[in-house]
Amino acid sequence: MAGASTPAIRTLTKSGVAHRVHAYTHDPRSDSYGTEAVDALGAELGVQPGQIFKTLVIELSTGTLAVAVLPVPNTLSLKAAAAALGAPKATMADKTKAEKTTGYVLGGISPLGQRKQLPTVVDESALTWDRMLCSAGRRGLEIELAPADLVRLAAAVTAPITA
Repeated sequence: MAGASTPAIRTLTKSGVAHRVHAYTHDPRSDSYGTEAVDALGAELGVQPGQIFKTLVIELSTGTLAVAVLPVPNTLSLKAAAAALGAPKATMADKTKAEKTTGYVLGGISPLGQRKQLPTVVDESALTWDRMLCSAGRRGLEIELAPADLVRLAAAVTAPITA
């Protein structure tokens, strides 16, 4: 998509990673951002709902914020995400704290190009796909890329993190 630029897209471009940007019309009344992306892009791009990933910001019991990336249809296991990142427990991060730390708004938080790169865990199911989609850093904007590229650029670990 010509003209779209976010820190996440600039990160991909600068690193030379092959990617595509997809836009859809975000309904400002919607707060189910992942489902909105699945509904808008799934059929259009010929991808399964499990190929579209959401980015959730969590707070580890150590006080550190972290990122969990998992398929939209799935629920996050906070315990599994915490364990994958070496912490005993985790909770969902405060919205304001998540936005301030990442530089993105809720519903548009990307695992890439954050103001401060947070420890990241990507659900291992991502590696079963040749391509995946995740937030490009703005509501209504998704990036399509190879899962291995996301894991590498986010310096992420992979683990089973769904409930």
